[in-house]
Amino acid sequence: MADIVSAYMSTPPIARTVATAVFLCSVGVYTGILSAEPFIFHYSLLFKFPPGLYRLVTSFLITGSGMAVLFDTYFVFTYLSQLENNSKFRNKEDLVWYLIFVTSVICPLNALFTEGMLLLQALLIAMCYTATQDQRGMNAHFYIITIPAQLMPYCLLLVQLLFPGGWVNFKIGLTGLIAAHLHDFLTRIYPEFGNGPNLIPTPGFLSWFVNSPRVRDTVYGQAIQPQRAGTGSGPLPDSWRSKGPGRRLG
Repeated sequence: MADIVSAYMSTPPIARTVATAVFLCSVGVYTGILSAEPFIFHYSLLFKFPPGLYRLVTSFLITGSGMAVLFDTYFVFTYLSQLENNSKFRNKEDLVWYLIFVTSVICPLNALFTEGMLLLQALLIAMCYTATQDQRGMNAHFYIITIPAQLMPYCLLLVQLLFPGGWVNFKIGLTGLIAAHLHDFLTRIYPEFGNGPNLIPTPGFLSWFVNSPRVRDTVYGQAIQPQRAGTGSGPLPDSWRSKGPGRRLG
């Protein structure tokens, strides 16, 4: 059991947290343990009292039914792990900001054009597109066939047409592709080819939020790591802490 926990805790933290949430919520809904209502997205529910703002998150936590619970959870973990180890997202807050941005694009697009209520497929397509941009020239396995890696998001999109409700899921997935394209343009294409700045840099407050308090992964869970003297905030000004060891009076 300790080996299983150790292996689980050694995986990328954001990927394992999101994938675990997706799996548990999906199993809970499809077994009847949880109600599906809090996971449904519709823009009108955001403006009722109290506002259902939590749906901007929960609508991305439900997979398809049946075997899709396993496959979708696997894809969530795989692509988030690739992004978490991608040099483009050097810090955890950069990946968190990426997720916030693409979901913030996906939600209004679905409200306007698809009326999609479960949006995980859109996020999957977005993450797949972003993860495979650095894999051009490499091959990837799509079920039983081998394809160029950069074609993976389009294959995931097209395969939706083979399942019930495929056209609706195709449109939902298309909004994820648009969101990923937009993120790529604003953060990479325009700075590289337009000689401009990154138009959506990671906000400073997000860096502070992600890095405070410092959390260290252990075999038994997560432990808060205290900041070292002189490197973090505290009750004394930095200039006082830099004057050397204190002396008792008397």
